[in-house]
Amino acid sequence: MVKIALQLKANLENVESLSPSSDPHFRWYLKFACNNCGEVSSKWNYASLAEETSKQRGSAVNHFFNKCKFCSRENSLTILSDTIAGIKANSCNELKTIVVFDCRGLEPREFVAKDGWVVETANNGKIFKDVDLSEGEWVDYCDKIGQPVGVYELKHSFKKIK
Repeated sequence: MVKIALQLKANLENVESLSPSSDPHFRWYLKFACNNCGEVSSKWNYASLAEETSKQRGSAVNHFFNKCKFCSRENSLTILSDTIAGIKANSCNELKTIVVFDCRGLEPREFVAKDGWVVETANNGKIFKDVDLSEGEWVDYCDKIGQPVGVYELKHSFKKIK
């Protein structure tokens, strides 16, 4: 089993923090590569804390499970819920770990931030929930602070950790 951190950075305008929703139904959209044969999934898959499956062998709970279409190997992923975090304005231009996945037989290769993100505006402004970042950016206006708010140039990286 390999632990892989998903790291994120972005340019934030009048935003104090950007984080995934604490709702267990929040979905992490990923494309995977099979460690056995190297086949990369062509479609987006998702993992969610609300959806648990048990591997056919063993008692581990998984948040994503599949069988490789090329080599038939069973692969799984578990979201380590205690690692879920957001990024803050004071460090948003540096890659920060926002979640760690425990991967068995697969590795995430691509990530897309879709809906369900939470944006907390600067100066005790409004909190925007269910923000959709699928375009790689998001812009709105905060009545409370009288300023535009935005998330731009969203970038991600995967990092193997011990």
